[in-house]
Amino acid sequence: MSKNIEIESKILLSQKLYQQIITSFTKKAQFEQSNYYFDNQQQTLKKDAISLRIRLYHDHAEQTLKVNPSHKKQNNFQEVIEINDDLTLAEAKYLVNQAQQIMTTGQIANYFQQNYNATLISTLKPQTWSQTNRTLLDGPYHCELTLDKTCYPDGYSDYEMEIENPDPATIQKVLDQLKEQFNLTYDDDQINQSKIKRAYLHKKIV
Repeated sequence: MSKNIEIESKILLSQKLYQQIITSFTKKAQFEQSNYYFDNQQQTLKKDAISLRIRLYHDHAEQTLKVNPSHKKQNNFQEVIEINDDLTLAEAKYLVNQAQQIMTTGQIANYFQQNYNATLISTLKPQTWSQTNRTLLDGPYHCELTLDKTCYPDGYSDYEMEIENPDPATIQKVLDQLKEQFNLTYDDDQINQSKIKRAYLHKKIV
């Protein structure tokens, strides 16, 4: 389990630009991940700008809560407190498919017990999902670039680049180089659009 501050820039890309960037830097890793997002019928977490997911990899899983910090270290990029509880793959599959609930022990459970009504955890159910093919690249200034192709329940796919670094100045330097190298431009609709927001937008209506 862990708790850390996450500072990052997230930019939605065209498929063409995604391919250009992904072939221009050394590949460090590539893997699949499945994301299941939780809330209740009252959308309590959404209203409080909190995201909660269980993420499955090929051999392990994790439960993650993202909340806004009370005091940000910077104001140029997205910044959240990320709380993680480790899960085995079997535990995660059971929680998502059979139990339809989150793990009721660990740091995340403690957060809800300290900040919400005791019954909240039992009301949190899977609401939507996404499937991501993730590629990690050794980017400019040896800052890691994360390139994602993500598919959603209604069949829609999108492409995204994440630049995460504890130093905001490094993120800006990387962005400046990418803008020059790839003629990278973007508007407000392309930056810091969370996967959970997109997963709800492309939730399949039965």
